[in-house]
Amino acid sequence: MHIPKYALFAVIACCSVPAMAQWQWIDAQGHKVFSDRAPPPDTLAKNILRQPGGAGGIKGAVAAEAAPVPVAAPKVAEQGVDKGLQEQKRKQEAQEAEKAQADKGRREQQRQDNCNRAKQAKATLASGRLLSSVNAKGERGFMDEATREAEVKRADAVIASDCGPLPDPAQ
Repeated sequence: MHIPKYALFAVIACCSVPAMAQWQWIDAQGHKVFSDRAPPPDTLAKNILRQPGGAGGIKGAVAAEAAPVPVAAPKVAEQGVDKGLQEQKRKQEAQEAEKAQADKGRREQQRQDNCNRAKQAKATLASGRLLSSVNAKGERGFMDEATREAEVKRADAVIASDCGPLPDPAQ
């Protein structure tokens, strides 16, 4: 009757062989890790103590445990900046520069349009012809000399401000 007990024990021992298919390694903090999955790719080969079906099996693990375990120095975080963040910042700065250039072009175009209209208005006022306008009530009125002089001065002021180069905002 002792034979079935030994046979049962042998079957149970054979079933536990797949459970021994484990990985054993030392992580970056110096802790010994046991897992049924492979270690992370950044783990050094010298820190892998045991792998399933690999070099040495249990004997390799015993030899590795007997040897002194080197403790990895803790990794110091790099003092750099996240590359994704740098890329995003560079794109944002490029967009802001493009927007500033477009705003500058738009302001210059508005100044040029104002200059041209002021020059045309001054030429019309200086022609000496009788000029009329319509008031808020819809009545037509003619421009007298005082109003004409005021309009010429206003046109001169617009020409002085808008017909020169664009002033630098830093000044």
